[in-house]
Amino acid sequence: MIDVSVIAPVYNEEESVDALCEALHASLKKLERSYEIVLVDDGSKDRTWEKLCANADHYPHIRVLRLRRNFGQTAAMSAGFHAAEGRVVVTIDADLQNDPDDIPLLLEKIDAGADVVSGWRKERKDPFLNRRLPSILANGLISKITGVYLHDYGCTLKAYRREVVERLHLYGEMHRFIPALASWVGAELSEVPVNHRARQFGTSKYGISRTFRVVLDLMTVKFLLRYSTHPIQMFGKVGAFFGIPGAVILGLLFAGNVVYFFHQNRLAEYLVELSKRPMWVVAPFMLILFCMQFISMGLLAEIQIRTYHESQDKPIYVIKETYAGKLG
Repeated sequence: MIDVSVIAPVYNEEESVDALCEALHASLKKLERSYEIVLVDDGSKDRTWEKLCANADHYPHIRVLRLRRNFGQTAAMSAGFHAAEGRVVVTIDADLQNDPDDIPLLLEKIDAGADVVSGWRKERKDPFLNRRLPSILANGLISKITGVYLHDYGCTLKAYRREVVERLHLYGEMHRFIPALASWVGAELSEVPVNHRARQFGTSKYGISRTFRVVLDLMTVKFLLRYSTHPIQMFGKVGAFFGIPGAVILGLLFAGNVVYFFHQNRLAEYLVELSKRPMWVVAPFMLILFCMQFISMGLLAEIQIRTYHESQDKPIYVIKETYAGKLG
C-alpha cells in the first residue's frame, strides 16, 4: 500500500495546475515515503483537464480523474477518497494558497498518534471583511454546535488516516465537517498552524451565497452527531417546548370552568369566556401541529435520502474518464 495519497479537487484552475503539480512533487519526494497525487477535475470549463493530463505524463505519481460535470467540492473530494490508495490521505486546495511544504507537519502529527490533523491558517492572506470575518464567525458557530473546537474548519489542508475516510458518505457541503464526523466515532483530532498564501491566479470559487447551504448542512451534522441513534430526544424536547405551554393554557381553562361551576368569581368567569373563544383553543394547537409536521418531514427526509444513497452505495458524482499518464 502507498504511504501517502494527496487529493486536490480542481475546478477551472488552468493557470495554477502546472505550479501545483510541480510544488506537490517537489515537497512529497523529500518525504522518503511512497506517495501518489490524485487530482480530481470537477467539470472544469477551461483547459484544466488538458493541463492535468500533461502533468500526469510528466510525473509518474500523478493520477487524474474527470467528473462529468461540476458536482461541487464535496463530491470531488469524495471521488478522491474512493480513488486514493494511501495509508494516509491528505487534502489540499488547487489554488496554491495552501503550501505543500506543510504536508510533513501534518504527517508528523499522524505519526504521533492523531487520526485527523487539520491545518490552521493562522495568518490568512484574504480580505478581512468578506472572507476572514465570515470565516471566524462560521468556525465559532461550527465549533459550538458540534462540540469539536477547531480554529479553521474551512482549511482544506488536512490529513486523515485511511480508515477514517474510506467509509465516509459525504453530501452537500459536508466535506468541511469531516473532523466533527470523525470525532463522533472516536477519532483523535489535532490541529497545526500552516502557511497561507494570497491567490496568484484566477478568482475564488467561494462566496457569501454558500453560507446558507453550510448552515443547513451544519444543522444536519448536529442532528447526526447527537440524535441519529435516538431522535426521540430531539422530538421530545421540541414537543415539550410547545406542549408544556399548551398544557398549562388548557389546564387553566379547565380549572376556570370547574371553579366557575362551584364558585363564581371574576377570574373564573374570565377563564370561562376565554374557553368559549375558538382562537384560544384551536389556533395554538394547529400552529404547534403544523410546526412539528414541517420539522419532522425535514428530518425524516434527510434520513431517508441518506439511507437511499448508502443502502445502494450510490455515489454523488459520475466519473467521465481517468488518466494515469504515460509513465503510470
